[in-house]
Amino acid sequence: MNSSDHHPAGSPFPAPATDTCAITSGGSIIRIDHISKVFAERNRTVTAVDDVTFDVRRGEIFGLLGPNGAGKSTLIRILTTLLAPTSGTACVNTYDVVRDPEKIRGIIGVCPQNSTLDVELTAYDNLEFYGKLVNVDDSILPARIQELLEMTGLSDRALMPVATFSGGMRRKLEIVRAFIHHPLILFLDEPTIGLDPESRREVWQQITRLNDEKTTIILTTHYMDEAERLCNRIAFVDKGKLISLDTMDNLKLLIPTGDIIEIGSDKDTGPLAELIAALPGITSAEQKKQKLIITAKNGSRVIPAIFSVFERSGIPVTSISVRSPSLEDVFIYLTGRKLDEGNNEAAQQNGHGRVR
Repeated sequence: MNSSDHHPAGSPFPAPATDTCAITSGGSIIRIDHISKVFAERNRTVTAVDDVTFDVRRGEIFGLLGPNGAGKSTLIRILTTLLAPTSGTACVNTYDVVRDPEKIRGIIGVCPQNSTLDVELTAYDNLEFYGKLVNVDDSILPARIQELLEMTGLSDRALMPVATFSGGMRRKLEIVRAFIHHPLILFLDEPTIGLDPESRREVWQQITRLNDEKTTIILTTHYMDEAERLCNRIAFVDKGKLISLDTMDNLKLLIPTGDIIEIGSDKDTGPLAELIAALPGITSAEQKKQKLIITAKNGSRVIPAIFSVFERSGIPVTSISVRSPSLEDVFIYLTGRKLDEGNNEAAQQNGHGRVR
């Protein structure tokens, strides 16, 4: 009898391990189960990922949001088989990240945070080199390169050195390079960091087009507007932990205070905060710098009453805005701090320190 045979109760042979990755889980293409990653640095340990569990649905754009040091890039490095988890399991499609790294690398594309383009080569040469690296058939590679250059609007620059490209052009080229072999899953780690607003919008359009080709996209970012624009579901991570995961609309419902009204004035509005907070429908009022920040269940309905308080006090209003809660507001509500208050994760990402 070999180890793959069925063994009755009381048998001296161990039962075969269950291949959890071979078991389909609805529409999920990535399944993470109690993943942790611990780094040892000199006389201390750093937990970069702390007992994280979630699924990614096939075909969605899934956002991982959090400050620097939250664990986003470490999670990506585990899922792309660059790091082994300290504990827990992770499945990409039907493959285990520890047991099947080569199979996983064949079905994913990765665009890292730091550029890896060879700027001395042309755009065409960069795509051709990577295409050969990931075993795209020579008979279809030229047509695929042309298709991707057209997708990025770089056909007229195909034979120009990448060194002559703007930051946005380089980023678009790098993203489609990761897509050259039609991967099932595309990992984008901070794809628009450092880009100007116009270049960011162009990259967003490109990501949407790639997703339209039925590619699942995992997006790490600390730009809330980027996540709102692109993602079907969003996971907040902070200090290595998964804080919340849901659609954007459902995440915003976590904030019990409703709309946010910001009123500007060239005079001190502090004395009005208490008066306005006592109005029906108002949940809070607080002066911050030159603005009075008010939260209300229905912002548009309480504005007349707020204006009346300002008129009676003789304090002019110079600006007013009413908005629903943003993802930034949700993150502050869940964690008590802003998204940009994280610590740098570079030491863990670059492999400094001993891995546990």
